[in-house]
Formats: sequence, C-alpha cells, structure tokens
Amino acid sequence: MSEPPYPTTIAGWREWIALPGLGVPWLKAKLDTGARSSSLHASPIEEFERDGEPWVRFGVQPWQASEADTRLAECRVHDRRSVRSSSGHAEERIVILTDVVLLGRTILVEVTLTNRDEMGFRMLIGREALRQGFVVDSRRSYVGGRAPRPARRRNRTP
Repeated sequence: MSEPPYPTTIAGWREWIALPGLGVPWLKAKLDTGARSSSLHASPIEEFERDGEPWVRFGVQPWQASEADTRLAECRVHDRRSVRSSSGHAEERIVILTDVVLLGRTILVEVTLTNRDEMGFRMLIGREALRQGFVVDSRRSYVGGRAPRPARRRNRTP
C-alpha cells in the first residue's frame, strides 16, 4: 500500500476554521465524513456575469443566528451540482473554490452555497475536502484549539 500524498492530521468532529479568501477569520465548522461535499451558509446569493463568465456574490454570516460581521464575497462559479441534503431534499447549488484553513493547514476546497440557517453550523466540511489528509476522531472537538474568547462569544446563539 502506498503512502498518502498528504500528511495525516487528526481533527475533531467540529473545528474552528478560517476562510481567508472570503474575509472570514473565524467560523465554526462541522467535519462530516458522511457528507460528500462541503457547504457554506450564504445569504443572499446573487449570480452575475463578469468578462463573460458566471460569478456569484453572496453574504457570509459567520455567527449563528446573527448578521453581525457579515462579509460580502464575490467568486467565479466553479460548477453547479444537485446536492441531496441529510433530510433527502435535492437542491441545485452553486459551487465555488476557496481556501479553508483547518488545523493550521490551508486546503483548496469545492464549497456549495446554500441556506444553512436551520443547521447547527454555518459550514460543513465533507469527505472530499477531508481526503486532503484529515482523519476525523468523532470523540474529539476543537483539536486545533478554540477561537479567541471574543469570537466564541459572538458565535453564541441568543
């Protein structure tokens, strides 16, 4: 059996991450090996064209149940996919490529944009991203440490 192309990093089932290309320094994410793709809460989502190519503009709200610190982001549309949610509902979603900083490592991830207001985490990191050298220990949380106290306080639901 050959060695994996990436170093193996142990992660917990939930971790604090950063999305530097989207201007988000702290975001709590759920790492889910049962989900194929990664998804990010985005609202509103507006498609437009730039230089003849499809682009998307969207708001990233890093804190649960709050619009505080919303970041407006623009990205080229990488793809469109039909994604089946955990409830079995199929939805066509826009896919972007963005860097994710997880446990001090920066990885390029395909991320679908959707409304995750009803979910417990603003971002879900699926197994396609985790294949870049991450093993999830479901007994652990925040292996990479916690965000600074002010960020953690802002993430609390009212």
